[in-house]
Amino acid sequence: MQSLFDVQEWMKKFGYINLMPNRLDAIYFMKLELTELKKRGIIKDNDPELFTANLILRREARIEEDKEKDLKSN
Repeated sequence: MQSLFDVQEWMKKFGYINLMPNRLDAIYFMKLELTELKKRGIIKDNDPELFTANLILRREARIEEDKEKDLKSN
């Protein structure tokens, strides 16, 4: 798993399909869904895929937030 698309594809296994048009909103809701899946025991805490997915979501959120800051400053 290396990209946001990979995370979306992985989450489809658990029934999550992203329909958000805003990328930052999509990332936010994917984080919430991962937390919920972990809470319910569907995904184990020590799952390496979960760790990787969280890292990718954090990175993508930071990138999108930086883009928004750049747009507002111009």
